[in-house]
Amino acid sequence: MTSAPDPAPAPDRPAAPSAAPSGPRGLDLERLRGHLDRALPGLVAGPLTGRLIEGGRSNLTYEVGDGSSRWVVRRPPLGHVLATAHDMRREHRVIAALHGTAVPVPEPLLLCEDEAVLGAPFYVMEYVDGVPFRTAAQLAALGSERTRRAVLGLVDTLVDLHAVDPEAVGLGDFGRPEGFLDRQLRRWGKQLAASRGRELAGIDELHGALGRALPDSPAPTVVHGDFRLDNVLIAGTPSGTDEIRAVLDWEMSTLGDPLTDLGLLVMYSSDLGLTDSPVSTTSSAPGHPAPAELIERYAARSGRDVSQVAWYTAFAWFKLAVILEGIHYRFTLGQTVGAGFDRIGELVPVFIEHGLTTLQEG
Repeated sequence: MTSAPDPAPAPDRPAAPSAAPSGPRGLDLERLRGHLDRALPGLVAGPLTGRLIEGGRSNLTYEVGDGSSRWVVRRPPLGHVLATAHDMRREHRVIAALHGTAVPVPEPLLLCEDEAVLGAPFYVMEYVDGVPFRTAAQLAALGSERTRRAVLGLVDTLVDLHAVDPEAVGLGDFGRPEGFLDRQLRRWGKQLAASRGRELAGIDELHGALGRALPDSPAPTVVHGDFRLDNVLIAGTPSGTDEIRAVLDWEMSTLGDPLTDLGLLVMYSSDLGLTDSPVSTTSSAPGHPAPAELIERYAARSGRDVSQVAWYTAFAWFKLAVILEGIHYRFTLGQTVGAGFDRIGELVPVFIEHGLTTLQEG
């Protein structure tokens, strides 16, 4: 649902500078409550409380509740918003299209593009119970068998996503698949330039090498763009098994080459060689399938040729290096919210080196 800007004067208009907004930074609960009462009368039954959900490093995610029900609010970061990188309309559109398919996503409730409410466009969706497993230690608590099933289930969910017919769910014009990989390389090069505040050895070499070895893309699908274990919620079922309850963080989704998602998943299943890092893979958890098994399972279930997966994995290392550099740049400007940003910058050279090695070794 898209809510039009409220024609009435005061409630959604910016407050006087002396007025302290309610709620965590970036989320004014009083303005949000007023907007929800107008757009979705009866949804909220009491005063709202809110908290920032830690873990995200790009768009901001908040849990909001009224004492009896809970919802999730997504909005862009507070500053340095790059073009198309934090598009709430696109995020809302893709989860609305996929809701009801084999791909588990939260139900979207409302999209607001009136920046007078929270200072930026945002959307509201249902709250889904589940755990985003971010570290090997968290996975280890599940035990090796449950860990193995959870990670293989991630591959199966990716196959389900890539099996969705974009035209059938209203996403036929969601992207431009022709020239997708070349355009992606150019786009991430521009993102790097827009967030570049220091010299980064090897990143231009990696970017150039990727451009000289572009593979031929398979038939286009909906791609997530940031598909990994901590972007899904996993919860137990009454039968004692674990299932993926929701795929989150669709900010990079589009129509394009599905193997970019596979390359990213392979990257996140590889060992970074770091300890106590704010960005980690889960590969060292007991029972975690090796990258080769994930590739084979995807190939068998999807029927796609995965012989060029090394290129896609190297591209994933490059893309993450650019993303992390952008986050580091925002941190240096004081425009990040939450903990763990102070060490992001030191990870960027690690991702660059892994990208170069993956591409060179094939």
